[in-house]
Amino acid sequence: MVVLSKPALEQFSPIKTCKPTSTAFFSNIPVIDLSKPDSKNKLVRACEEFGFFKVVNHDVPLEFMNTLESETIKFFSLPQSEKDKAGPPDPFGYGNKRIGTNGDVGWVEYLLLRSTSTNAFKKIPNFCCSAVDDYVSAVKKLGCGVLELLAEGLKMKEKNVFSKLLMDEESDSVFRLNHYPPCPELQALSGRDLIGFGEHTDPQVISVLRSNNATGLQISLKDGTWVSVPPDQNSFFIFVGDSMQVMTNGKFRSVRHRVLANSRKSRLSMIYFGAPPVRARIAPIASLMKEGEESLYKEFTWCEYKKSAYMSRLADNRLGHFQK
Repeated sequence: MVVLSKPALEQFSPIKTCKPTSTAFFSNIPVIDLSKPDSKNKLVRACEEFGFFKVVNHDVPLEFMNTLESETIKFFSLPQSEKDKAGPPDPFGYGNKRIGTNGDVGWVEYLLLRSTSTNAFKKIPNFCCSAVDDYVSAVKKLGCGVLELLAEGLKMKEKNVFSKLLMDEESDSVFRLNHYPPCPELQALSGRDLIGFGEHTDPQVISVLRSNNATGLQISLKDGTWVSVPPDQNSFFIFVGDSMQVMTNGKFRSVRHRVLANSRKSRLSMIYFGAPPVRARIAPIASLMKEGEESLYKEFTWCEYKKSAYMSRLADNRLGHFQK
């Protein structure tokens, strides 16, 4: 658990933004029932309007979700000296407070793992590798299923045009477990919010998130308003990533999101980041562009974009360097 003295709390700046923040939960969040025949069209509309949606009837076994949550809680409850044996992140492993190498900090501790290699899990003390394997395998299948429905909804000839990037043996997908401990010291901030994980977009193709029943997640709407997402521990939240925004030439948008600290309750989130192989070339797909429509982005490899993204701060416009 992240434990800081009150003086140390000062390094975690309260959110300072000119963008308005809504105090109400986001009531218009798209909820997609994957068992319904019209789900592919609803998925397309959600990606166009919000870049974010919730899926239900997803076929990920509840047992996998609960088992991994239990194992993760046990890990983050270990003494700090034990957790440190799984870190520091390079970039994989255990991290505490610092997010990346460019000065971003948050009220969070985490495990970052390669999703394609169980060897990454074996250096984690007192952790059940099979729980991660079962969960990641099921969530990867869910993510690929969503991508194939999106391809159908876009009337693309190749159903697997997006999903094959995640299914590739050299896929650079990663898996992250985030723990946001309670922060009683928030009372000292006179009602202001404290950053758990700062605002950002995800650079990959798609992100699949599941959390416990704790608040904190917020997304930014097109007008810049921040809205809170009601927690739902039995469903999954899907984010469009920067790479998907490029491949659709901006038709789908990569949504900005963040997590705020909670004064009373721990938040635990498990995120699968579906990414292409490092040598995969990312560019707008011609069949998705109207006649005469110009490409908004330069072509790049995933390796090039990943390197550029990880050299930036969380809140930076990462795609700005690749726009025409």
